Amino acid sequence: MRETELMLKGYGLTTAEFFYRLPDHLSVLNSYVWQDYDLAPDYPKLFAFIEFWQKKIEGPLHSVRFCHKRLIGPAEWRNVVGEFRLH
Repeated sequence: MRETELMLKGYGLTTAEFFYRLPDHLSVLNSYVWQDYDLAPDYPKLFAFIEFWQKKIEGPLHSVRFCHKRLIGPAEWRNVVGEFRLH
């Protein structure tokens, strides 16, 4: 789906910062920023990415910090059919 269609269906922009340990140097923390459109409060895409990380990425997760913002909702959007310009 396109971004506008996702936003009208209730999706919002979710940004997550992952702190993980380097596989060869477990005392070193590194960070990775992930961003996608997701549905609150269940966050299916975020949790799917966390599961992917735990299965496929060697660096063990230390912590995850995230925020979510709905950019528009159905009541905030309107379709403009015409436009009048005044000089």
